[in-house]
Amino acid sequence: MELEVWLDRRLVGHLLHEGATNRFAFRYTPDWLAEPRRYPLSPRIPLERPTGQSDEQHSAEVRQFFENLLPEGDALDHAAQTNGVSKANLVALLIALGRETSGALRIALPGSAPLTASGAEHERRLLTPDELSQRVRERAQQPFSVWDGRVRLSIAGYQDKIAVFEDGGQWYLVDGPNLASTFIVKPAPVSAPLATLPYNEYFCMRLAARVGLPAAEVQLHHVPEPVLFVRRFDRTPRGDGTVRRLHVIDGCQALGLPVGMKYERAYGDRPEVMHLRDGANLPKLFGLMAHSPQPLVDRRTLVRWVIFQVLIGNSDAHGKNASFYCGVDGLRVAPAYDLVCMPPLGYTHPMAMAIGDAFTEAALSPFEWASFAAACGVTPRSLAQEMRQMGANMQAALPALADELAGDVPASVSAAIRATAEPACQRLLDQSQEVPKVKPKYL
Repeated sequence: MELEVWLDRRLVGHLLHEGATNRFAFRYTPDWLAEPRRYPLSPRIPLERPTGQSDEQHSAEVRQFFENLLPEGDALDHAAQTNGVSKANLVALLIALGRETSGALRIALPGSAPLTASGAEHERRLLTPDELSQRVRERAQQPFSVWDGRVRLSIAGYQDKIAVFEDGGQWYLVDGPNLASTFIVKPAPVSAPLATLPYNEYFCMRLAARVGLPAAEVQLHHVPEPVLFVRRFDRTPRGDGTVRRLHVIDGCQALGLPVGMKYERAYGDRPEVMHLRDGANLPKLFGLMAHSPQPLVDRRTLVRWVIFQVLIGNSDAHGKNASFYCGVDGLRVAPAYDLVCMPPLGYTHPMAMAIGDAFTEAALSPFEWASFAAACGVTPRSLAQEMRQMGANMQAALPALADELAGDVPASVSAAIRATAEPACQRLLDQSQEVPKVKPKYL
């Protein structure tokens, strides 16, 4: 089996699968390798296969990269059922879902349909607010990802979502090489305790941008149910009305980890396995700065990302919740997304990735912050400065933003977020004074 792999409008390689051995391989095309501004799909799938890499190692790297493109949980089940394939069959799922993935990647059978741009080859299907409202309400009877008998979701993650193209204030489901979705649409989960999630995420995303953490632009629409619209930072309009796809990979793809390793304690938090920390972690993510053309800038952005997750109590910030633009210059940190204040939603699990050895906010101390800095190539002084700046910025922004969003976000949601973040800000400010005092010999 062979599939074409495109980066936006460019055919860059072929994904091969041998059914008898279940081995995968990826080969870049000669034309792409001859392109002056060529670049790899990820640091783990370089333009030239590493010397000494076995077929098994190569297969694992390729499989893990492409598996990370797929949705998870119920969304993956629905995609498999709708297309009549096994959810364990990666190739079949890529054939079904690969034309509109995260980033610039498009995947299809050779010659199955035109993937090159030639005029107006696209399809728009109008999505009205009334229809969106109906589908939000009918999720118990019909999967939200399935529209017109087709799966309209090829984005990683668990939460219900679809991807739409916005034009002139109207929303469309689109197909073809010239158009791509520009917003991710996220209704409230069916679970009653999570009914306020769109408000919560909207507030936190707006808060991030206010305190100096680059974050995806968000909009809140009532259809009349609250629905969060997240502008895709992996899409940008062209002057001719078409859409350009930008190559973006998540942390697991960049690190060569399967989706099941997105948590640092990938085997769980039970006492017998909690010491096993083989999954994605902060030192590994910061290690990717070796591929950045501006490591100081990107390292600072990642530091702010870590601090912000602590301040809002987002203990589910895992390896797939950090992404990177991937291009000819290397990796650049992409805007933040999926920022949620977990305590008001009843989520009290340990942090997805430890800061030092602390997996809870209560366990954080100046020593753990200093350990994090040492492991991630950050100076204690610069970390302390970012802690003070972020803490002070958030203290000022929280009441102002709550007032500004009073017409969109219920007061109870804003108050619950503030009840988590304001004490965390003060603890952070207090700890920032002590971080530079931790002696390196103890780390």
